[in-house]
Amino acid sequence: MVFGDIGTSPLYAFREALGQANGVTPEAVLGVVSLAFWALILVVTVKYVLFLMRADNNGEGGVLSLAALAERAVGRRTPLIFVLGVAGAALFYGDAIITPAISVMSAIEGLRTVPVLGDKVTEGVVIASSLAILVGLFLIQSRGTAGVGRWFGPICLLWFVAIAAIGAPHILAEPGVLVALSPHHAAGFLLTHGMAGFFVLGSVFLTVTGAEALFADMGHFGRWPIQASWIFFVLPLLVVNYLGQGAFALHQLAGAHGQAIQNTDWFFQMTPEALRAPMVALAALATIIASQAVITGAFSLTHQAILLGYLPRLTVLRTSKTQAGEIYIPQINLLLAIGVVFVIAVFHNSSALAHAYGLAVTGTMVVTTLLAFIVVTRLWRWPRWKAAALIVPLLALDTVFLGANALKLLSGGYFPLAIGGALFFLMATWARGSDEIRRRAGRDTPILEEMLDLLASRSVHRAEGTAVFLTSDASHVPGALLHNLKHNKVLHASNLIVSVQIAQAPHVPESARAEVVKLSPDFTRIILTFGYMDDPNVPKALSALRRRDVKMDIMRTSFFVGRRTLVRAAQSPLPPGMGRLYLWLAKNAADPTDFFRIPPGRVVEMGVQMSL
Repeated sequence: MVFGDIGTSPLYAFREALGQANGVTPEAVLGVVSLAFWALILVVTVKYVLFLMRADNNGEGGVLSLAALAERAVGRRTPLIFVLGVAGAALFYGDAIITPAISVMSAIEGLRTVPVLGDKVTEGVVIASSLAILVGLFLIQSRGTAGVGRWFGPICLLWFVAIAAIGAPHILAEPGVLVALSPHHAAGFLLTHGMAGFFVLGSVFLTVTGAEALFADMGHFGRWPIQASWIFFVLPLLVVNYLGQGAFALHQLAGAHGQAIQNTDWFFQMTPEALRAPMVALAALATIIASQAVITGAFSLTHQAILLGYLPRLTVLRTSKTQAGEIYIPQINLLLAIGVVFVIAVFHNSSALAHAYGLAVTGTMVVTTLLAFIVVTRLWRWPRWKAAALIVPLLALDTVFLGANALKLLSGGYFPLAIGGALFFLMATWARGSDEIRRRAGRDTPILEEMLDLLASRSVHRAEGTAVFLTSDASHVPGALLHNLKHNKVLHASNLIVSVQIAQAPHVPESARAEVVKLSPDFTRIILTFGYMDDPNVPKALSALRRRDVKMDIMRTSFFVGRRTLVRAAQSPLPPGMGRLYLWLAKNAADPTDFFRIPPGRVVEMGVQMSL
């Protein structure tokens, strides 16, 4: 599944790149194939597979993992790292909307090349069929992928073998296409075709749009399996297919005897007619897997963003009892489904969608390269000249692709940028508002140690059992504790002041999960630390502390949670747009008791109003 996105690019990448050239000519064909080959080598193989996969965060990859690693290297969250991390995450969602649409539509459009179906497959049929497949895919997300996941591997394996099998005969028939492996064809094409060459380069980037997924899915599959599979299996078969499409185009040109030919759906046209219908079916299955990979990636990225403080709490459901990574987030699933339906309704076909595709991905790649520079210099301690010798060429390549795709801004590139810009503003709003809330809470509540003697001396009723007070800052008295004393005049026999923190590492071992400090005979401060890929199950973590003399019977324990009601202050520290958005996000955030897996029957909520 990790290669699903990049593996389905042959359906449309060569066609779109050749369509940007000034006519289908032998020079254009060889130039496009050469550019595609060297894009796969330089961007995917060198940058991602051989370099970035070494910059993993305890085995986890992806732009947020890299941002967390950069923060750990620097020692704090700097504005630059925050902006880069949020920008990369925001742009990913634009990619997550377009990938399913362009992949599935490209496969369904292949039906037009089937002789008995060609005239019947109208644009309406393609749109309706694509929507039916994708809407069905989103509807089954809540059930998890475990049931169908066992088919993903065999289908992907069959797909890559099939695309190489249809390409190889054309290479044998037109071996002259092999000269495209020389980089001088790529360079010569760009130098001699001016602005058209730059447009072609933007479309050639479609061949590498799944590269970020290889890095992001490293935690699920491991670095070595991905590297070995790419170098020895996936890359050679992809190259054979692109060479096959080029060879087929050269053969068609030779048969035209100097007359101009039209750009066409080269992938399906080079497939023997008897095999086109089965190939369309296989392509549809492969694009469904590619779409599933992006949807799952969006769920995973959202979960990381929530725990790292970039997004408000959302409902995160586990769809597997054995696989911790299999999650389902209803709100994200609905938003992705709406986005996919919208882009199909607006752009109508895969060629139009191709104009909107590359800009978000190139933006994410630029962000990834910049974060990698921070990791290389601050964590790996490379000299700046050595880091620059590696990063500058990679950044230059990313920038060239970004510039080429920027030419498509008005013809569709605006869409993923609009999605990314909106999400960047949303994430920045949540992070800034949350920081302000924490600052005000720390200012308005007393220090816990300074209140212990006063709490012990108060003539309040002592209730049996344990009270767990959840707070974002365990150094101050939780607001729920103060309100419980003020209104109920009750203090439990044992009180646990519990704060949940998220580390800049994907996983935190059980041995390092809790910091326990006995403040007094009846007060204990506990700081629970989870990784941003962990399940923050608070009751389970507290139950594991019995060996450390933290006695807690879940049936005699009450969890006190402060329920903040935020109102707009007369002079808010947030700009008007940010302030209103933050209030709306906070109001609609998921219940913390669900997020931290607290039994609903053991929860006591204490309301408090705060102005912002």
